[in-house]
Amino acid sequence: MVEAADDPLYPWLCTIMSAYDDYRKNPGNGTHLETLLERCVNFFQNDDRYKNDIRFLKIWIIHADMIQDFDKVFKLIEGKKMFLCHSLLYESYAIYLEAKGSLLEAHRIYQLGITRKAEPLETLKKMHALFLARLTRITKICSKHEIDIDESVEHADSLTRPWSASVIKDLLEKIKPRLLKYKGYHATNKAYIGKVPLPSLKNVSRNKVIELGGKKYQIIGCSGTGAYAQVFKAYVDRDPGDVVALKIQRPAFPWEFYMYRQLDQRISDVERASFGFAHRAHVYSDCSVIVSDYLAHGTLQDAINCYVVTGQSMEEVLCMYYTTEMLRMLENLHSVEIIHGDFKPDNLLVRYSSDELTEDGFLERAGPWSHQGLCLVDWGRGIDLRLFPDGTKFKGDCRTSGFRCVEMQENRPWSFQADTYGLCVIVHMMLHGSYMTIEKKAQPDGSCVYKPRSSLKRYWNIDLWNALFMKLLNIGSIENDTSVLQSLRESFENYFCGTPALIKKLKQLLVKQRASLCSAR
Repeated sequence: MVEAADDPLYPWLCTIMSAYDDYRKNPGNGTHLETLLERCVNFFQNDDRYKNDIRFLKIWIIHADMIQDFDKVFKLIEGKKMFLCHSLLYESYAIYLEAKGSLLEAHRIYQLGITRKAEPLETLKKMHALFLARLTRITKICSKHEIDIDESVEHADSLTRPWSASVIKDLLEKIKPRLLKYKGYHATNKAYIGKVPLPSLKNVSRNKVIELGGKKYQIIGCSGTGAYAQVFKAYVDRDPGDVVALKIQRPAFPWEFYMYRQLDQRISDVERASFGFAHRAHVYSDCSVIVSDYLAHGTLQDAINCYVVTGQSMEEVLCMYYTTEMLRMLENLHSVEIIHGDFKPDNLLVRYSSDELTEDGFLERAGPWSHQGLCLVDWGRGIDLRLFPDGTKFKGDCRTSGFRCVEMQENRPWSFQADTYGLCVIVHMMLHGSYMTIEKKAQPDGSCVYKPRSSLKRYWNIDLWNALFMKLLNIGSIENDTSVLQSLRESFENYFCGTPALIKKLKQLLVKQRASLCSAR
């Protein structure tokens, strides 16, 4: 490591972290961050002092993520023989390749790092083993014809496959009369013909203006990109005071708007802010656009990453607070017969109160606390149980690595477990900074229970965390899990209320988190 007195990279690190902080709060600032990163890697790439500096490697990784071209970056790093001894290089590139679907290439990169004995080698080997386990499960699923888009299944059986193309098509036909009556729903059988073709919008489409339903939306930045959708931050009629999120999907997919309207009808006004809101949907023959609220403070995944990149874990009191929020969220959601289906930290936006938090009103979520917490978005995999016969259990795999519930992993029917397992994974990520792996433990009575492999730290509240994992990972086939979720939520709330100093500490941590998300520590 270079001495601090002779470390020209350090000022760049501070500037980049500040720009990264701004970018997370406002994705429209991405151009500034991208320029900084490019200048930094170009300036120091031939400096031998930094060829194995882990800080400089992280800058390269963020750079690769910003330009969305890890292949190019890896080849450049390889050519200059930089960072070849760091396992983080191979882990990051392999994860990128796996997300792209390049599984054989990801396997090769893991093997390359192991052959080079990149450190920490045991961590790299563990990541590779987890990758191989996921690969094995995918192979088994394919061999059993469990892929959701399989159209050869009999209709009666496919009704229990909520994400299959045939089921979604049938459900959309069934709800079409309702969709057409929903406020904000605009549909046509023609393709979008605006001056700016929606399929051409990219991360760099800043300041382009698209017209929808008589309104003009000025693109400010890209907030997220998936296989079938992109989310953009935009000003309505060029007004910086009127900011929305535009989710553009190809092909058109009105199902998500239907789910938002079900939330409007079933979730109480007191709890509604925890589930996102869609103002309108514009559905064309070639694409659809959902206009929804824009929350500028990033996701729970961002908050977790802030600790991971510094080798730390989130403070337990924060973990408890967000766990309580998620338990309440699923309790409300499942009580009205809705399953989110994609419950992960990327889909949980962080909400902050505009007023200063107080130590009163926490339990009742009154005053400033009513505007503080999480907001669940991305309802494309939402399941409306009222559209299925009573007691329906589902088959099929969410195909989201790390979030497949036990029932999916073992090819058994599932329902609410799709969400509750996701909650357990998120809690594990907050506590340990890593995805959860589970083990099956035989009991004296001959039964089996599932539990996380990771051990809890002795100074944590082990009873609370053990109860949460034990109950939610072994919830079985009960018709509704609302009472279990309520009981767990109340146990966390009672712990907070029994230790008033925790609420004071929580308030301080939330203020700190808001002021400096992802800042250097």
